[in-house]
Amino acid sequence: MDLILVALSGIFLFLPALVPNSAAVLFGGGTPVDFGRTWRGKRILGDGKTWTGLIGGVAAGTSLGIILVLITMGLDVQAPLNWGEGLEALGVVFALSLGSLLGDMVGAFIKRRLGMERGHKAPILDQYDFVAGALGLTALLFPAWVASRYVSGESIIALIALLVFVPVLHRVVNIIGFKMGKKKEPW
Repeated sequence: MDLILVALSGIFLFLPALVPNSAAVLFGGGTPVDFGRTWRGKRILGDGKTWTGLIGGVAAGTSLGIILVLITMGLDVQAPLNWGEGLEALGVVFALSLGSLLGDMVGAFIKRRLGMERGHKAPILDQYDFVAGALGLTALLFPAWVASRYVSGESIIALIALLVFVPVLHRVVNIIGFKMGKKKEPW
């Protein structure tokens, strides 16, 4: 397969994981996932991780994924440029979406342990926590899918393209969120 197509496929297949964090900001507010609890004197996650954000973010990422699955099925797009067949495809897009937000929560947990307040800049962690969560959960549930799309042979190019693309996208989305008044910091 053409290496440019492989690189683009890494970003395309990851779209269900790229949407949830932005959608969580839009849907957010309300009851924090940690219910305001602390651990060792510090908030577990913080007020920025809410149930409405989690549910809305996962729903948005999964919905986009389902739409893309239906489009690729209609166009008869074959592996490795699709999410699989039938229930596997639905499971993969759900795992990518949920894993994205779980990874973001792990990042928030780490930041709280390091004494960082909500919105504090944490390079690398801020850009890749959701990637690790999405790929980690999906690899746990669908290891062959992750291996064939991001690890085996030339598909490693898809992973490299994703890892290069994510910080750029992260910065652009955060600037937009800041200008919309949805984020307090532009990072």
